[in-house]
Amino acid sequence: MQRPLGSSFVHRALRVLALGIAFGAASGAALAQGTVYVSSEKDHKIYVFDVQGERTGAIDVCKRPRDMRFGAGGQQILVICGDSNAMGVVDLASGKLTDTVPLGDSPEMFALSPDGKTVYVSIEDDNVMAAYDIASKKPLFEVKTGGEPEGVLVTPDGKTAYVTSEVANVVHVIDLGTKKVTKNIKVGKRPRRFMLAAGGAELWVTNELDASVSVVDTKTHTEKQKIRFAVKGMRETDITPVGMVLSPDGKTMWVGLGRANHVAEVDVASKAVKNQVLVGKRAWGMGFAPDGKTLYVSNGLSDDMTLIDAASAKAIRTVPAGRVPHTILVTK
Repeated sequence: MQRPLGSSFVHRALRVLALGIAFGAASGAALAQGTVYVSSEKDHKIYVFDVQGERTGAIDVCKRPRDMRFGAGGQQILVICGDSNAMGVVDLASGKLTDTVPLGDSPEMFALSPDGKTVYVSIEDDNVMAAYDIASKKPLFEVKTGGEPEGVLVTPDGKTAYVTSEVANVVHVIDLGTKKVTKNIKVGKRPRRFMLAAGGAELWVTNELDASVSVVDTKTHTEKQKIRFAVKGMRETDITPVGMVLSPDGKTMWVGLGRANHVAEVDVASKAVKNQVLVGKRAWGMGFAPDGKTLYVSNGLSDDMTLIDAASAKAIRTVPAGRVPHTILVTK
């Protein structure tokens, strides 16, 4: 005959069950943290993914969306639309384009002032860096640059902007107070994008036609080192570094090697290339999951996004990401 269960046993079982449910819920919540946004140049959309790479939605925006940043304290996405000559404003709560800010002809990349009120945009056709007030949508000033300006970075104190000129092969140092170029830093061929590293002491610059990254001392504004890349089986001319992202702990820089179809993991302190990971075609844009464990890479010519396990430096999966995916943003 089966004996009845004692009350203490039942209570223990219920506690275990409750803990299991709580753990499952917590695990699900942890997996759900973070949303990945990818701009698609040809689809005129921003595609939305969860952190595992499953597509969850799409946002219609202006034409040829490229560079993106979070605005309004993370409540908006600001996106540069090269064929609309505008910056789109996306409300994340509604998931819709709610406004646009008119810009100059063929805007490329941009940066925000520390207070998020001013946007600094490289205007390729006019060879200027232009500043705009976001709230009023009014242009504030322009600073002349070399041919084909692209990358824009504003220092955390809001006093200095760096702008690359693809034609002049320099980085312009712009004093935002006087609105003038104070120095031109010679780097590699066709410089494209920036990242600050080493606590702001270093400015890393990708040189697309030089298979390299220039490391600039931000105190002296001189190139102090050049990191060169080689990929087995690839010509040097196929190694075209453009996008970069710094790991959340600041120890590693990941560099997209463009037509070489790889991303490189570089140790910030030693400048040594630690790993190279095969991804899709023309790897440029990158972003990290909030926990720093997963790296997302946009592959512009294979129309997909590769997820990489950062600890092992191995690709996890590749998922469709619209036609010509460009920039990746990930919520915290």
